[in-house]
Amino acid sequence: MANHYTPDYPMTRSILFALAFGVSVHTTCGNDPDNPHVRRRIYLDEFRPTSELKTSPHLQKQAKFPCVNVHSHPGRLSDPQIDEMVRVMDQSNIAVSVSLDGRAGAAFAEHHRKLTSRHPDRFVVFVRMDYVGDGNPGNSATWHVHASGYGNHMADRLTEAVRQGASGLKLLKDLGLFLRDPDGRLYRPDDSRFDPVWQRAGELKVPVLWHCADPVAFFRLTSEKNERWEELYRHPEWSFHGKDFPDHQELIDARNRVIARHPQTTFICAHMADIPEDLAKLGRYLDRYPNMYVEIAARVAELGRQPYTARRFFLKYADRILFGTDGVPPISELIPHWRFLETWDEYFPYEDNPFPPQGMWNIYGIGLPDEVLRQVYYENAVRLIPGVRLSLADQNQPVSKKSAR
Repeated sequence: MANHYTPDYPMTRSILFALAFGVSVHTTCGNDPDNPHVRRRIYLDEFRPTSELKTSPHLQKQAKFPCVNVHSHPGRLSDPQIDEMVRVMDQSNIAVSVSLDGRAGAAFAEHHRKLTSRHPDRFVVFVRMDYVGDGNPGNSATWHVHASGYGNHMADRLTEAVRQGASGLKLLKDLGLFLRDPDGRLYRPDDSRFDPVWQRAGELKVPVLWHCADPVAFFRLTSEKNERWEELYRHPEWSFHGKDFPDHQELIDARNRVIARHPQTTFICAHMADIPEDLAKLGRYLDRYPNMYVEIAARVAELGRQPYTARRFFLKYADRILFGTDGVPPISELIPHWRFLETWDEYFPYEDNPFPPQGMWNIYGIGLPDEVLRQVYYENAVRLIPGVRLSLADQNQPVSKKSAR
């Protein structure tokens, strides 16, 4: 999930806000209580509008049907924190969480054991692509990814992880945005050295869950016209504009070429395939590539601001969309997911932060019918991810039409 943020700017940073938004800098700390007609400018980080809109909220505290969270990150949690995560899963009707934190090699078995022995049938685990191998993590020149035969070697490591219980392969945005060859050039996502890995995933019948890019605004100039300006101001390291970074569309096209080259491999594209801002384009990709699927992790903010378009998209592609959250969210951050998917609620916050972490807008519910909710919540995951069906069955959870309430 998005990072929490509590603004605490000194005057110098407030001046930067003022300059960036073309407002005057005032040293007064508030309006004159004796003269309410005296106005002052406020800074962006001070603006907390309280909506006067009166609607009937439906604060869903759990999913309507058993849910599979295909995008979670419990890798750094202690045993008590994992216990708390499972308590939240119980409370919110998340039957199974997919950990995307399994490291290739000896560490995989330990991570898998830590989750599944303590809480049987509540987790399945994906293994991550490993570029380092036996190299020095602090010296990229020693990494195995540069060696001849890397693809076949990583494919064999995937095979071993699946033998140890892995249900899929997780790919981070390193490939395309951070991973560089010995000459300092960025590796492209469709570099042929990785083809043996994609092919092996297909042979093993395990999906590849791929985070390829980031919001398109992160690839734009951080200017007054950038709708994520505030977020990028807090996290300038998240900007991929300029330097030698590829364009957003270049990354998407390269990923799609991989999907096209490997039609027998299932690709679950994280974060609505990194293009939730353009669902018409995403729909064309789904039409073109039958082995491509998407999950909604950390993109409810984007989807919920376009409720008519999003609802049509979910109805048309109900068998291609999976539920995910990113991170290990508390109940307060899960409630907007259920409201978005299940209700017709209007203009509500997509996070529990007082300061929106992704975009300065509210969202709307899309009121999906039960048959679509079942597909998004668990049926698609049962079909695509090994181990999910067994985990649900062992919990006596439905894998067909049956309400959890």
